[in-house]
Order: sequence, then structure tokens, then C-alpha cells
Amino acid sequence: MTDAPATVLLVEDEPSIADVLTIALRYHRFEVLAAGSVREAAEAVRRGRPDVALLDVMLPDGDGRDIAHQLRLSHPEMAVVFLTARDAPAEIVGGLSLGDDYITKPFNVDEVVARLRAVLRRTRPAGRLAVRPPLRYGDLELDEATYTVRRAGRTVDLTPTEYALLRFLVRNAGAVVTKEQLLRHVWRYEHAAESTVVETYISYLRRKLDVHGPPLIMTRRGVGYGLASPGSP
Repeated sequence: MTDAPATVLLVEDEPSIADVLTIALRYHRFEVLAAGSVREAAEAVRRGRPDVALLDVMLPDGDGRDIAHQLRLSHPEMAVVFLTARDAPAEIVGGLSLGDDYITKPFNVDEVVARLRAVLRRTRPAGRLAVRPPLRYGDLELDEATYTVRRAGRTVDLTPTEYALLRFLVRNAGAVVTKEQLLRHVWRYEHAAESTVVETYISYLRRKLDVHGPPLIMTRRGVGYGLASPGSP
């Protein structure tokens, strides 16, 4: 039994920032509902039930503080954290009067994750427990309780690093992740653009996975890696 994964409503209109935060939050086992505007944020809240909102203030169709005010009225149990370039003392004080924390840009991703967790420890109801379901993609299954991997019902013996790499790819299924993202999030390398470790471990994974089914890990030349669509030949 572990704490049920928290859901973050991420409202950020800058695609590069939204992408970095989404990948980092999912890597740290948050569920993410992403929105780029006030309208999209309202729709995301209707679709899901976030535990915390991470809000930009300056949005193309409104102000993140208006979202915070509406969330306080409609979902008083939801935590609110602002993430904005507005760093004047009056702005920070005003933001803290509406939310639970205030982070200024430019930011450190690890700090954002740590502060979200700190806010959730204060605001999330105790005792929300759940058994984490296995990660599934097509005929692939990753059991996060036992770190066991199966493909087509057969156990695949992976090293811890191979497992971490595969988990990151599965958590970002449907997207192409770059070599730099893999180095940063799997190996924690910040400046290793010339490293061949990604290519080496991708080769290891393919060798172990592809004996149980069609090729799973695809290379997008010049871009990065992704997973083949389930059922692809």
C-alpha cells in the first residue's frame, strides 16, 4: 500500500515550459492534467479532480489568479501553487493570499516538485491509500510494486537502469523523448550530450523485449525515441 498518486492541474501557455514540467511531474509519479488557457483549465477540472493546481498568472485569455479564485469557491480542498515571472513583493504577497505557495520564474524543476509535495503534505487528506496499478502499454506490463516486467505474459529480466529507462518511455507513450531528456531524467546527467549511454541501453532493451513480440522502441532519427503503437506489426 502506498499513497495514491496526486493529480496536478498544470496551467501554462508556454509549450516548452509545459513540456518540461509535464515530463518531470510524470517521472515523479504525478498524474498531470495540462491546460494552456483559462478555458482549457476549466475543461480539465470538469474532466478530472486535481489535488493541486500549478498556475501561470499571465495567460492568453485571462489571469491565473481568476482560476485560483474560482477553484477556491468550487473546490476548496484543492491546493493552489502559482508559477510566474511576476516577482515583485506585492505580487508575491497577493498570490499567497489566494494560494498555498508562489514560485517565480526562472525555476528549478526539482524545487517545483519538492514544493508541490510539501504543499500536498499540508493540504491533502490523510489516509488516501491505493495499490498502484501496473503500467500497461499494449502487451507490456510493468509492476511498480515488484519492479517486474512482462511482455506477452512472459517475464523480462531487466537491470534497474533498463527498468528506469523503459518506465520513462512508457510514462511518455505517444510522445518522442529526446536523448537529452533521457539523460536528465533517467541518468540525472545535466551536460552529457556526447554520451553514448542512451544508445547502448536502448540496444539492451530492444534485445530483451523484441524476442517476445514485434519491435517496440522506435527511433525518430535526429529527434529521439518513442514506443510503437500497440498492435503495430
